[in-house]
Amino acid sequence: MPQFAVYRNENSRTKSLFPFLVDVQPDLFTDLQTRVVIPLTKAVALTKFPLTYLTPTLTFEGETYMLMTPQLAGIARADLGTHAGSVAEQWRAILAAVDFLMSGF
Repeated sequence: MPQFAVYRNENSRTKSLFPFLVDVQPDLFTDLQTRVVIPLTKAVALTKFPLTYLTPTLTFEGETYMLMTPQLAGIARADLGTHAGSVAEQWRAILAAVDFLMSGF
């Protein structure tokens, strides 16, 4: 379960809005039974700086998604859906968004 792996959202209540979950938990904690994830949603045009910095757009499977950092959550490893790929090459934007959520700057 590498950091920045993308999983299909299997939750029937939320998968239409958030089709994918990005695992942001460092590999150091692979033995834990939970993972910290951030959902992806189809990108919309948001232009205000703080919001775009908090919810950056990421490209996955040729589509543009918005990282919904304020929706960061813990999930049981058993509840992760099918592994769908990785967004590891976009790590800077993801970590900047998490840092902005936690620190406010």
